[in-house]
Amino acid sequence: MAEFYTVRHGQASYGAADYDKLSELGMRQARWLGEHWQAAGMQFDRILCGSLLRHRETAQGICTGMALDAGQVQICPQLNEFDFHSLLQRYGEHDPQSVPKAGAGKPEYYRFLKKAMLAWAAGEINGSESWQEFEQRIEDALGLIGDSPRGSRTLVVSSGGAIAMMVRQVLGAQAETVIKLNMQIKNTAVSRFFVGADSFSLHSFNHVPHLEHEQRHEFITYS
Repeated sequence: MAEFYTVRHGQASYGAADYDKLSELGMRQARWLGEHWQAAGMQFDRILCGSLLRHRETAQGICTGMALDAGQVQICPQLNEFDFHSLLQRYGEHDPQSVPKAGAGKPEYYRFLKKAMLAWAAGEINGSESWQEFEQRIEDALGLIGDSPRGSRTLVVSSGGAIAMMVRQVLGAQAETVIKLNMQIKNTAVSRFFVGADSFSLHSFNHVPHLEHEQRHEFITYS
């Protein structure tokens, strides 16, 4: 049986002009995870990551921590996050009263994102892709991940929404599951899956072993 580990990207630059770049902490989170795995003797036969900058920087940080050549990382655009910028814009046009006021904090932003995702899943709005297109893209990504030799181990670096969609598809859960899980996945959190002959199974979800000791609890983030 093969297995794969998903990792959400490190902390991105929330509130900055370019969200799609890891913060200094995000780079450390990725490196710490790599160092944790190196100390545990973890090895991967294949490393896949989305094409977004935050994915590539996270994969680079993990490779640095594991003393690996980042040149072995394979770029897989199917692993990219949905375009939440266009989705929020469309939902703001759909329901202007729900748009957070300037200077609103993260809680207001996440409530707005949740409403937008619910409307997206219900077919009320579309971003740069429909909900069905997003589902198909992640199904295609799972097909690529699952095409691996028996006994192999694959690392997959992606984003919260894409990972949440993988979990939904593996578990056969409702669309609302994606929305709930997307809000819970920590930066550089690890989830583990097994690849069977004709199906996937979820073994563990949303772990941050590299951040779970006293000196690093404050570095657990969600953006």
